[in-house]
Amino acid sequence: MTDFIPPAKPIVGDDEIAAVTRVIRSGMLAQGPEVKAFEEEFSAHFGLGRACVAVNSGTSGLHLGLLSCGVGAGDEVIVPSFTFAATANSVALTGATPVFADIEPDTFCLDPASVEAAITERTVGIMPVHLYGHPASMGPLQEIATRHGLRLFEDAAQAHGASLDGTPVGAFGQFAMFSLYPTKNMTSGEGGMVSVADAQTERLMRLYRNQGMERQYENEVVGFNARMTDLHAAIGRVQLTKVDGWTAQRQANAAYLSAHLEGVTPPPVRPGAVHVYHQYTVRVAEDRDGLSKALREEYAVGSGMFYPVPNHRLAPFGHDVDLPNTEVAAKECLSLPVHPSLSQSDLERIVIAVNTLGRAGA
Repeated sequence: MTDFIPPAKPIVGDDEIAAVTRVIRSGMLAQGPEVKAFEEEFSAHFGLGRACVAVNSGTSGLHLGLLSCGVGAGDEVIVPSFTFAATANSVALTGATPVFADIEPDTFCLDPASVEAAITERTVGIMPVHLYGHPASMGPLQEIATRHGLRLFEDAAQAHGASLDGTPVGAFGQFAMFSLYPTKNMTSGEGGMVSVADAQTERLMRLYRNQGMERQYENEVVGFNARMTDLHAAIGRVQLTKVDGWTAQRQANAAYLSAHLEGVTPPPVRPGAVHVYHQYTVRVAEDRDGLSKALREEYAVGSGMFYPVPNHRLAPFGHDVDLPNTEVAAKECLSLPVHPSLSQSDLERIVIAVNTLGRAGA
């Protein structure tokens, strides 16, 4: 029987188990020295040149980042509709309104022209998503933000190590959130890491994650329990020592797929961009769902549809807005396995499957 090739596969091994065991034996399980070390090491590893604050999830990171930047009721933040719902949810959780803009058809990231058209007198910020691991068009977006007096935030959930013209993602905006969910390019088991541009944002982030306290029982703001534990941080610290090799393997896997796939449109990479391939997402012009089903049933190859329902059509939002590139992407995009656990025979099977089914019309 042919082994199933999953669309994603977390890599957690003996080193991570040993790190967790060490923390358990220390007796310090909650937020402590491991979290502090992880924050410092994360910033240094990715060359962010700014402080990082660890939290219990990526969504918490976005939510607290926005709160720390003063976003609240009556405000609007422009976001892509073509992304995971956490991006818009985090805006709504502050009391502000997410305003949906269209994407660029090649990068799947926010289209600066669509963003500028969506600005109103209530707009306070722009939050691009570096989707699938490709950096958004940060130069034009920063220019628009500066010209209109807006803040720029980054959803870098899928983009650990990505960069644009030599600047790492996470170093552009007032804050940036990296997800540490198990299927991301690196994990802490669960969690998020937020890079912050200044000391005031950092202090507010730390207050909001810890019930509003810097010193115990001296609550300064209404806060949350969004702390990362030392158990999770210990996993993340180990993963930091491995993520560069995993990224290189993802990039090599993507290069092989792009060189050999037929009948689908592979993901392009913009000049000056470093793509870290959280997902390897192709466009399927006809019957994307049929191809996905046939890959699984006939070749035991998994795939994913990220994201078949744009955020602006989700029940909590239901915005009537014209986003043509988003609608097309939602119908055509299919993510093929690209994770570093793939063998050469796995890659060959993926190519044979896609090309054969494409010629047969799936």
